[in-house]
Amino acid sequence: MPLSVQKIASRLTFRQLQVFKAVYDLSSYSQAGELLGLTQPAVSSQIRQIEQALGTPLFEYVGRKLYTTAAAERLYLAVVSIFSTLKHLQTDLAALQGKVAGELKLVAVNTAQYVVPYLLRAFLNLHPDINVSVKVVNRATAVKRLSENSDDLVIMGMVPDEKPLTSLPFLDNELVPVVPTGHPLLKQNVVTPQEFLDSQLLLRESGSGSRLALELHCQDKRFKMPKGMELGSNDAVKHAVLAGLGVAVLPKLSILPELELGTLVIPNVQGFPLRRSWCVVYPAAKHPTPAMRAFIEYIQQNIKQFERMFLRNSQPSKA
Repeated sequence: MPLSVQKIASRLTFRQLQVFKAVYDLSSYSQAGELLGLTQPAVSSQIRQIEQALGTPLFEYVGRKLYTTAAAERLYLAVVSIFSTLKHLQTDLAALQGKVAGELKLVAVNTAQYVVPYLLRAFLNLHPDINVSVKVVNRATAVKRLSENSDDLVIMGMVPDEKPLTSLPFLDNELVPVVPTGHPLLKQNVVTPQEFLDSQLLLRESGSGSRLALELHCQDKRFKMPKGMELGSNDAVKHAVLAGLGVAVLPKLSILPELELGTLVIPNVQGFPLRRSWCVVYPAAKHPTPAMRAFIEYIQQNIKQFERMFLRNSQPSKA
């Protein structure tokens, strides 16, 4: 005999449904536990309680792989619908009070992680009911996520021009040449770009925004860009320069403490710094949510303030 709605509602909790959804999405009890801050036995216990309440199994192991049952497929559709309705309810209730609420999923490329916290501080003061999540990825992953419409907004520097995207530039991104203190190039008043590039150039991985900007600059100016050691993050490149492994082109905002201490120095290289813009990007066909609109409007209204703030921060004090 099928369970009545009242009996199902009395036997299930939202937390149990959240655990079920995590296990379903990740196909793993242990990964679901890591995501939700639960032990694997606690996750197993929650799933067993749901199965007992519904009177049917939801997951089964074949070998070491976890599979879903037909009941789990139906439950998943219901859970997604329930959580979606609750999100809309949160937004609607906030709107009735003249507020903006809901979720805002941001993706920032690696180099933008130095900018995003400063953007969010005042925004969250204005909109405390918006729940913001930030995922930091490399540029290639950001472009892929844009194509898949996985997030609300992406913050990046090198915006793909082959895709239908809406882009809002809001801040200059200076890419500067850097060498460790005491480097021989610092003895020269002016350094040619090719001299700099030939001084054991350290590079980000292929596809990163800062590397792409340098590659395009070299292509445009017909400089030969040598193959150098590749590293997977700006911090890794920075520490490689500090260790004396070579020179690099890095976002100025990512090396302010080292410039302040004098452990990294910007030589006078012709044609530098390279200037790009940080942009807020989303698919052109996307319909912005209230939280998205609030963030976009906040960026538009505060561009001048961001410029002043980051210009001040990017000028190290002189001893």
